[in-house]
Amino acid sequence: MGTYNSKSQTLLNTTEPDLVVLFIEVVKVFDNTILYGNRSQQAQFELYKLGRTEINGVWIVTDPNKVVTYKDGWNKMSNHNYMPSKAVDAIPYPVNWKNKDRLYLFAGYVLGVAGRLFEESKMFHKIRWGGDWDGDYETMDETFADLCHFELIS
Repeated sequence: MGTYNSKSQTLLNTTEPDLVVLFIEVVKVFDNTILYGNRSQQAQFELYKLGRTEINGVWIVTDPNKVVTYKDGWNKMSNHNYMPSKAVDAIPYPVNWKNKDRLYLFAGYVLGVAGRLFEESKMFHKIRWGGDWDGDYETMDETFADLCHFELIS
């Protein structure tokens, strides 16, 4: 049975209880690390600036391959900006950003566990994954993929 190291557990503990329940269950079978739970508006803005250049006070996308979020933390809040966070970013361990197949496999496992826990009334929210924002089980129709992102559906 897997468990999180202290850093991942601390980050996970900044999230809503449903996310804690879910990922404590997930790590028992699928080793992963928590990258983000709650993050400040300033930390969100630092991520927002990636792939953008400021021109006359406006942040313009100049390298779409480096964009990691469309939420600036101020005008557009991320679900990470709440306390407790309504979102968590998690990735299979050991981390390999180039292995997209493993990220999809991990997401399928997380979504399956979330569905079971919801049906068992151990979770009170359903989950949305950043690789299928509209929840139609079709990933090729997405214009922005955040493959490590999982959030509560209100």
